[in-house]
Order: sequence, then C-alpha cells, then structure tokens
Amino acid sequence: MALPPAPAPLAYSPAPPDVAGVLAGRIGAFLVDFIVIGFLVLVFSAVVMVLGVFTFGLAWLLMPALVPLVALVYNGITVSGPRRGTWGMRTFGIEMRMAESGGSVPFVVAAVHAIFFYVSVTFLTPVILLFGLFRSDRRLLHDLFAGTIAVRRLP
Repeated sequence: MALPPAPAPLAYSPAPPDVAGVLAGRIGAFLVDFIVIGFLVLVFSAVVMVLGVFTFGLAWLLMPALVPLVALVYNGITVSGPRRGTWGMRTFGIEMRMAESGGSVPFVVAAVHAIFFYVSVTFLTPVILLFGLFRSDRRLLHDLFAGTIAVRRLP
C-alpha cells in the first residue's frame, strides 16, 4: 500500500519576522474593530429607526440583523481593500493575505473569514489564541479555514 503524496509547499511562505508580534497585534486590532463596529452599528441603528417611521415599522425588521450585517460588510470591505486590513489591523501594522499566493483577499473570502472568526471567538476564545502560539506562521483556526494569513505590514 503506497503512502499518499506529500502536500505541495505553499507558494507564499512568510519569514518569521513577517509574523513576529502578529498575535498581540491581532488582540489589539480586535478591540479597535469592536469599537469601530459598535459606532457603525449605532449610526446605522439611527438610520433604520428613522426609516422605520417612514415605512410604518417595516425597516425595524432589520434591527436583529444589523450587527452581523455591519460586521460582515466592514470586514469584507476593509480586508479586501487596497490596505488589506481593518482599521484595527492597520492601527497595529497587520495585513491579511491569501496564504497560498500572498495576494489580496477577495471580498467573499474576507466575509467568510469574519464569519469563521466570530463563530470561533464565541465558542473557542482561549483555544483559538493558543492555536496560534503553536504554529510558526501564527495562523489561527479561522485563518486556516479561510485560507488566509496575517502578516506584518511592510513600511
């Protein structure tokens, strides 16, 4: 019985200096993004409340979906944008890339990455950070699922 072939090496393999300090930066980035998303939710809640008056309450049906929608769109737009990171990531000098190519993350992948992140944070908060400590590339569980990697932003 033959052994299965070894997996091909990644085309993009960041050097250890590219991922140094990324985990600590990601914790800080989460806190900044939490505040930014909270502010955006407040702004859009006010807009939905006003729209609800004009639509006889129909717009108010959006309220339960407002937080996830704002978070997904915020992550999708900022991570797939030219700066490759949310405002929190940019504050801490981190950018997201596709793990195999090192290229920009498409909007859909960025949104899926956000879904994996929020689900994993909800159920596995300490475990996902510990997971990154044992990997040389410092990728977390949701990074592996989405095929992304967080690296230090080049000056």
